[in-house]
Order: sequence, then structure tokens, then C-alpha cells
Amino acid sequence: MRILHTSDWHLGKNLEGYSRLDEQAEFIEELIEIIDDKNIDMVIISGDVYDTGNPPAKAEKLFYSAIQRISNGGKRPVLIIAGNHDSPERLSAPSPLAYEQGIILLGTPKSIAQVGDYPHYRIIDAGEGYIEIEINEEKVVAITIPYPSEKRLNEIISINMDEEEMQRSYSQRIGKLFESLSSKYRQDTINIAVAHLFMMGGEETDSERPIQLGGSLAVEPCVLPKNAQYVALGHLHRPQRVKGTEVAAYYSGSPIQYSKSEVSYSKCLYIVDVCAGKEAKIEEVYLKNYKPIEVWKCESLEEAMEKCRENSERNLWVYLEIKTDRVLLQSEIKELRRLKQDIVEILPVFRNQEKEEEEIENIKEKSIGTLFKEFYVHQRQVEPTEEMMELFLSVMMGEEDKDASEEA
Repeated sequence: MRILHTSDWHLGKNLEGYSRLDEQAEFIEELIEIIDDKNIDMVIISGDVYDTGNPPAKAEKLFYSAIQRISNGGKRPVLIIAGNHDSPERLSAPSPLAYEQGIILLGTPKSIAQVGDYPHYRIIDAGEGYIEIEINEEKVVAITIPYPSEKRLNEIISINMDEEEMQRSYSQRIGKLFESLSSKYRQDTINIAVAHLFMMGGEETDSERPIQLGGSLAVEPCVLPKNAQYVALGHLHRPQRVKGTEVAAYYSGSPIQYSKSEVSYSKCLYIVDVCAGKEAKIEEVYLKNYKPIEVWKCESLEEAMEKCRENSERNLWVYLEIKTDRVLLQSEIKELRRLKQDIVEILPVFRNQEKEEEEIENIKEKSIGTLFKEFYVHQRQVEPTEEMMELFLSVMMGEEDKDASEEA
């Protein structure tokens, strides 16, 4: 069976107020072309379909049109779970009509797919956190964990866990859930997991919401189900294999650049060739950069003007940094934007400020003794004696020892 893994579409997301829907529509077109060219049997979308729980109408229209075309009239099952940006209820609302089209929408870890025979596939078995699908005489067992907030996680595990187990860390509870659900795997089935989680050690970007990454909701890679042939993850925007585990666990990342921190690597999706009882073969398929983000660092206003003039016809987003000794005039900013459309930000970098930042960095690299010596010379125009240095350092060390003992 050939499975395509994608995630983190964030339909409706803006860049500093600028719409990205045109780029997102271009991605959908390329995605469908890849699906058809690569003869994909099943598509997995691992959460964050939308950027907010209340997406704009145009984003919803794009999503519904996309999954209808991807499913090819129900011939190709599409398994979709909710991410932390999605409203579980809103995402799964079309479920009663979607099954006939081969589209399975799961909003929360408690979601149960509808067992039954459909025109081109069968859902043989389903429960909270798992589903067994038969496609073209092959059977897939998928563990499904849509974004598990603390509340949602407690709701699904409280049935089988005592109070002591409930008090364990988030990562341990996710591990127990994986362990319990993986009992559904069999030798004669293709065994995968689909989840929207933050795995410890994953590389983040600025476009993810920091409050929802890491911390108490981080999951250790060692808890992933050992007998899964592939784990399709969503949440992080940089495509990557999860480190710290031998399980084939991958973040497919976002399909387009959503912040300037994402300009240093290519976007992709994964195609997974897998049979029951055999190791999965994983292919990385790179996506086009429909409208790149670039950061221009200019030494002067004149250089910035010239760069805008030279690149006026290029289709890209620009973050513009300009070294200057003064505040930029509104007329100058207006001229820059006239020369180059889609400048997202114009940031003046004052030379004095740059010098101060360098000095602060230099200070950080120096020892307390060196800083005291430089201060003493600056104030008295002579170097401190060895006795003075020893006295100063003994006082400072004494204070540090005192602080350490109080903390202990």
C-alpha cells in the first residue's frame, strides 16, 4: 500500500496581515498532482488543517474542495485528525456525509469512526483511538490521537487507569495510551499511528505557538509504539524524522513557509510504501516554493531602494532591514513599498543600537573578574592591585556560595 502523509496546512493563516490563500491553493493543486502521479492509495493529514478554530469561509471552501478531489469520489480514503489549531467539533461536523466520499474526520482522542461498508472501502472495526480500514484487499490498523490536551487525554484514559496512573506525567500517559491502543495491531495488518504531538527534541520554528509547544505537553520519543511501521505526526513545521527512537516517526511539516524562521530549508511531504509485516519504505517529496520569504539586510537606505528596484517583478515576501543613523521618513517608506510590493516589514537598524548590542554580547563573554578590572581602570586610571582583586573575588564567591546554600 502507498500512503501519503501531510499536515499543518493552516488554511486561512496570514503573514503579518497578508493573506496566504493563493499560495495554499497552489499547494493543493500540486498535492493532487503528486497523489495522481504517485498512485497513492490513502492520504493522511495529521492535524492543523486550519489556522484557527473559526476559519474564514474561503479557507473552509478550499479545504472541502481539496479533500473531495483527493478522495476521488471515495476511491481513495483520506484520514484526517484535528490539531491544536483546529476546532474538533467544526472539523468533524461534516462526518455523516463525508464517509461516503472516503473521508474520515476525527476531532478528539475519544472520536470513534463509523464502522460499515462504503462504496470503495470498509471500516471493519473502530473505537476510541483506533480504526481498521480495508482498502483494495489490504487492511490498515491506525492508532489515532488528534491533539490531546490535558482534559481530552484524561477523558480517554480515565476509563482504564487508576488515580495513581492519572497523576503521571503527560508523556507517560501518552505512552500508556500508545501501549494500550497498539494491542490492536496484528501481523496481517499494516500498522501505523497518526498523532498531533510535540516530541522532545523536535526542531521548532517561529510560526508555531510557543505556549503550546514543549513544557508539560512534550512527549518523549521512547513512548512511541515500537510495533508501528510508520508514525505520521503533525505539529512542527519543519519536516523531520523524530530522534531518540528506532520507530519510523516523521513530521511532514507545513507545506509553505509561514515565518522567516522557515526560509533555510525546503518543504516536503512523505510517501510511505508499506506491507503487512515489512519495514516501511519512505520517500521524501519536495514541494515548490510558491512565494518565497526573503530577509534583505541592507547597509543603507540607498542600497534598500536599489534592491527593491532590481527585484520589483519577483513574486516574494520581503522582510527589509536597513542600517541607518536616523528614523526613516514616511515618504521613504512609501517609496520602498511602491518599488517592491509585498514588503511585510521594514525594520530600521540604528548603528548606535547595533554597537550597543555588540557591546552587550562582549560583556556576556567576559568573566566577573575581568569586568571589575576594566571598571576599576575606567574609574581610577590605574589597575587594581592583586590584593584588591583577591578581596573582590573572595567577596563575590562568598555571595555565590551563600546564594547556593539558600537555594539548597
